[in-house]
Amino acid sequence: MEGLKFYKDRVCLNCLTGSIENAAALYEAAEGHIALGLLSANYPDVQSAVKDMIQYQKKVDNCISVGLGAGNPGQWKAVAEISSIIKPKHINQAFTAGGYTRALTGEGPFMNSMVAPCGKPGYVKISTGYLAKEEKPAIVPVATAIAMAKEEGADSLKYFPMGGLKCREEYEAVAKSCAEHDFNLEPTGGIDLDNFKEILSIAVNAGVKKVIPHVYSSIIDKDTGLTNIDDVKALYTMIQEVVPS
Repeated sequence: MEGLKFYKDRVCLNCLTGSIENAAALYEAAEGHIALGLLSANYPDVQSAVKDMIQYQKKVDNCISVGLGAGNPGQWKAVAEISSIIKPKHINQAFTAGGYTRALTGEGPFMNSMVAPCGKPGYVKISTGYLAKEEKPAIVPVATAIAMAKEEGADSLKYFPMGGLKCREEYEAVAKSCAEHDFNLEPTGGIDLDNFKEILSIAVNAGVKKVIPHVYSSIIDKDTGLTNIDDVKALYTMIQEVVPS
């Protein structure tokens, strides 16, 4: 299965979509360098999600991203089961559920492993699972988190919630470690048109192999609930400005 399309083999956008027409327009706006987020939490069950997501797959060359829904780890199993059936190009998953998900999907889908800022540069919180998040935080060196994510079959660290550049020093350390350990990175949370270029530049300049920045609520039209096409065009222009030709 052909995977996600990365601009200059480095960057792929991740944005939410609320309709097939919107998804097709966003796909065109980013010239295919985009994973279109569909949240498992928006469906009552796996079967209905599968039925709907298949329609999206047909319109955007399967460039969909099966999501938890605001990083809700309670959706981990739904994400795994949906993904095992439809084999999307991108999967969002809690850190502790990566192995289960990869076992179901096999190789192919690009899957992230969700970790969180912890207030200490060089370290991340890996207790992002639905049970673990209620316990004392498990905080480990970024390199250890990367090694564990690799062992579970993940392709990247999803760094969430960032709050934009609120944890800049921590984010810089995560990007540096991902580059050093040949792992990919997905900065997520609070990213908008104002901070996107700086957040992307930090990862690209650190030498991260592949970067998937998630830009969600900040570019969603409040009246329609759909992602703004012109905003995605603007983001794509910024990607072209940041990534070396």
